[in-house]
Amino acid sequence: MSFHIGATKGEIAEKVLMPGDPLRAKFIAENFLTDVNCYNAVRNMFGYTGVYKGARVSVQGAGMGIPSTLIYATELVKDYGVKSIIRVGTVGSIKKEIKINDIILGMSACTDSNINKIKFNGLDYSPTANFDLLVKASQVAKELALDPHIGIVFSTDNFYNGSPQHYDIWAEHGVLGLEMESTALYTLAAKHDVSALTILTVSDNLVTGEVNSSEDREKNIESMARIALETII
Repeated sequence: MSFHIGATKGEIAEKVLMPGDPLRAKFIAENFLTDVNCYNAVRNMFGYTGVYKGARVSVQGAGMGIPSTLIYATELVKDYGVKSIIRVGTVGSIKKEIKINDIILGMSACTDSNINKIKFNGLDYSPTANFDLLVKASQVAKELALDPHIGIVFSTDNFYNGSPQHYDIWAEHGVLGLEMESTALYTLAAKHDVSALTILTVSDNLVTGEVNSSEDREKNIESMARIALETII
């Protein structure tokens, strides 16, 4: 057992989907996997292992933000030997043309967090997704008649910034949307030579003010989960 995950060795698969919300982990496990075992309920951050199309896959909740993501991703990789992690979550679009319910594949991640400046002695580091996972996810999405946006996401520490215009300069430089975790996940994956990717559903658009309903958000978990599962196996 690690500090925050109550699994024993061997209970977690080498391939993991990682939503922030532990109830999304439960939803994915119950609706997409067979032979499901709940290996973690510590702090109600649920984790499950099951089988998808003959492949062993785990789904682990990770909470919100960089610190929480780092805790769970680090323990998965260092303590349980996980080799591939795909984050499935939501994102706020900062491009008018990227609509709610659209899918974004995070090719790279910039941030307003100091997490990497601390690590790299004040210098900038450019965290990126695993190329093979990115290409595979793009192919899978198109096979499912989806047309994902592929590009840069922004991992923010400040959910309630208060000013959509704050992100104009980022949108002008190709950033597609705001989330809170990918910078940490991609940096950790690079350090430990494992594969990582973020697949996101647009839940709101900061430019137009559109906001997804809770019902639509729940429905779109299914599209993300299907892309992620087909990609990771």
